[in-house]
Amino acid sequence: MINPALISYVAVMSVTPGPNNLLLATSGVNFGFKRTLPMSLGISLGAGLQCFITMQALGIMMQWLGQMRLPLALAGCVYLLWLSWKIYQSSAPESKKKSQPFTFIQMAAFQWVNPKAWIMAINTALLFGTQDSAQVFSHNLQVSLLYIVTNFPCILVWVIMGDRLRQLLQSPAYLRLFNVSMALIMGLTALWLAGEELLTAYRAV
Repeated sequence: MINPALISYVAVMSVTPGPNNLLLATSGVNFGFKRTLPMSLGISLGAGLQCFITMQALGIMMQWLGQMRLPLALAGCVYLLWLSWKIYQSSAPESKKKSQPFTFIQMAAFQWVNPKAWIMAINTALLFGTQDSAQVFSHNLQVSLLYIVTNFPCILVWVIMGDRLRQLLQSPAYLRLFNVSMALIMGLTALWLAGEELLTAYRAV
């Protein structure tokens, strides 16, 4: 099933800045293209699985998310702040022997506390789900596979960009400046997302 609207939606959402792409660009700079590939695969397959489960259990999931949205979002923001601290502590390429990029499993699991990933999964389920109960499983599986195939090359753009920047950031001082900048962007993103969630919850009371 080739759905141009779905491809367009996933491509635009995948290639625009977000926690996943910031982590991929940072890893590309610090570890290079090949060592960042497992992170990219973890994101795509993790997000695809998240999309499939969300589509399969949309009714129950929407009720559950109504109650769990704030705790999940805040947990995700706390995790983003922790990631910001880890990025801030990153050092120059010469001292990377003990440091490792995030693994496939870590990045796949991260999608479950990534606010942007949840937005993408829920919107995909709402916009591209089916009402045909006889075809729901096969339909959702096809949508999720197309989601993965579209997402992967889009997020690779950030890995390649980071890998190319790596050549320009061989100086420890420049690399440190890059890592501190990315950490600040990630931290501010986490605080902004947390503020938005708390404000939404306050208005709903």
